Amino acid sequence: MSVVNMVWLYFGMHAILAKMIYLDSQVQRRLDQDLAILKKLRPLPPTAVAKLKEQFAVEMTYNSNSIEGNTLTLKETHLVLNEGITIKGKSLKDHLEAKNHHEALHYLYELVDHKAKNTVSEQLIRSLQQMIVRETGSSVAGKYRSGAVIITGSKHVPPDAHEVPHQMQRLIRWFKDQEDRLHPIELAAIAHHKFVHIHPFFDGNGRAARLFLNLILMQKGYPLVIILKHDRKKYYNVLQKADAGDLKPIVRFIAQSVERSLHIHLKVLQPQKKKQKKYLPLSTIAPETPYSEKYLNLLARFGRIEAHKEGRIWVSTLEAVKVYQAGRLRKRT
Repeated sequence: MSVVNMVWLYFGMHAILAKMIYLDSQVQRRLDQDLAILKKLRPLPPTAVAKLKEQFAVEMTYNSNSIEGNTLTLKETHLVLNEGITIKGKSLKDHLEAKNHHEALHYLYELVDHKAKNTVSEQLIRSLQQMIVRETGSSVAGKYRSGAVIITGSKHVPPDAHEVPHQMQRLIRWFKDQEDRLHPIELAAIAHHKFVHIHPFFDGNGRAARLFLNLILMQKGYPLVIILKHDRKKYYNVLQKADAGDLKPIVRFIAQSVERSLHIHLKVLQPQKKKQKKYLPLSTIAPETPYSEKYLNLLARFGRIEAHKEGRIWVSTLEAVKVYQAGRLRKRT
């Protein structure tokens, strides 16, 4: 079988498999409930929204660039973007990558805020990549690659360059066909993987793919979702599993990132008079439960309890563990 036919088979099989459910029902229920709460709070306070947008824009720029090797810290990224400061000892490329990504992200915000129609397209994807590499790779900005690429640290070999335009067309057709069939998180996660699988550009693929992921989610009402630098190894691992046909890990990974963003937004935007969930490190919660910190960490990583990461640390609520414990008791009886 030729490489072209193998790639076609990959997309065809995934179109069939799209009827399967990849998102755990408990996780989906939690996320749907949190999103419903967020939607009820709208219209949101403009000042609070502006602060959240800027906070997430800096955090997103830092993490997405760092995954690709940018050496600016989170604080340095903030200083470059908001203070216009040049960081001593850091390359011009690092500074330009931060500014370019920040501009591309704000462009994405504008598209979503103005409810632009038919924004999921090849043209938009190429525009995002063009903005991302505008000052660091102008010769390849907005253009599909004309040669082979190697993904460092991955066994996956992307399709030949002459296949890229056709495979990108197939990706957009797949997206439009599955948009109303899949849960938004499943749709975004699988589309994200398909994008990375094709690797259509010489430069900026990862950053463009994460913006593409967010375009899909934000159009469905979710806040900006950030894949953390600390999770880079796990991120690459779930992408590799998806390359082998196992899509549940990448869906679960993206769902956890969505959950984190929703929790942060609800913490800021919910009226203070309402009882808010109190998120604590698992090390603090464990002594109040029948479970060890290690076991709670396992439950968090697999989405069995409501939890998200703050930096490198998983946080959850005592109530979330009690819900899990009650579910276990019901199953036993």
